[in-house]
Amino acid sequence: MFGKLTLAAGSLLTVANMAYADDLRAVALETFKPLPSTVPAVKDNVITEAKIELGKALFFDPRMSASGVFSCNSCHNLATGGDDNMPTSIGHGWQKGPRNSPTVLNSVFNEAQFWDGRAADLAEQAKGPVQAGVEMANTPDNVVATLNSMPQYVTWFKDAFEGEADPVTFDNFAKAIEAYEATLITPAPFDSWLNGDDNAMTEQQLAGLEQFVDLGCSSCHSGVNLGGHGYYPFGLIEKPGADILPEGDKGRFAVTETADDEYVFRASPLRNIALTAPYFHSGKVWDLKVAVQIMAESQLGEEIDDATADQLVAFMESLTGTMPEVTYPLLPVETATTPQPSGEIVVQ
Repeated sequence: MFGKLTLAAGSLLTVANMAYADDLRAVALETFKPLPSTVPAVKDNVITEAKIELGKALFFDPRMSASGVFSCNSCHNLATGGDDNMPTSIGHGWQKGPRNSPTVLNSVFNEAQFWDGRAADLAEQAKGPVQAGVEMANTPDNVVATLNSMPQYVTWFKDAFEGEADPVTFDNFAKAIEAYEATLITPAPFDSWLNGDDNAMTEQQLAGLEQFVDLGCSSCHSGVNLGGHGYYPFGLIEKPGADILPEGDKGRFAVTETADDEYVFRASPLRNIALTAPYFHSGKVWDLKVAVQIMAESQLGEEIDDATADQLVAFMESLTGTMPEVTYPLLPVETATTPQPSGEIVVQ
């Protein structure tokens, strides 16, 4: 499409290639969007500083789980790319969850949450793991009782949801977490390049972007998050083996109960993908290059060579962004009325 340059790994764009970059950028801007410079608005939840700070505390507080062990950050660790770098997450009673934990970074830009899209937004998503027996194994009533037992939390809820007669609710708990997670945006070299900085990406990364578009990867992985929207069969052309696509997990079928949705999953967002191994909903592939080659074969029917795969990986590395500064919060002190940790600890 763009003349297929011979590109040196790690080199910066030269003056001779400026026209090529301009043409490629024009095409890219039709398919992708740079991250916004401000925190995006979310539906039915006005984001304020007080709400963000409350949500941050709740995100890191393990007392929101029945055992007092697991927090949102346990599976969406902000120090390791917004996920836990495990094949599947460990939850209540040291149980293993059924799917790989998606990154929380930039998740506000996803059309829906979870691999099967069963949560419409981050507020709805925040309620799921808290109540899931294999994750935090808590109940809304116990979460609210825990929050009400600590005067500092009560004050923070009043500040964040000013004017509400009873601000400490499970709905507001979820909205506060959503507000905090909406701030977890990671601008990357790709955004700088989209915004006109010719030297933000190397020539190998630009070659990978060209391959990404020409091969058809951008048909599913587009928009501001390069994915996170749309649902597609895993194995559109050639179905992977059960080691990668477990037969027992039928994806979106569990939500819709529609036969056409068997083994259908939401297109994975690709921002920070180089940080979030292992890959796929099954967490079975640890090498990004191998994951790229599997996707090319299973989704596009293309058997790509090592050079092409290396270029695609280089492009994906340009999606690794700068994390917002995260300072671990000081959490409210428990009182005599704070519910004690519960739940049998099962070692499997």
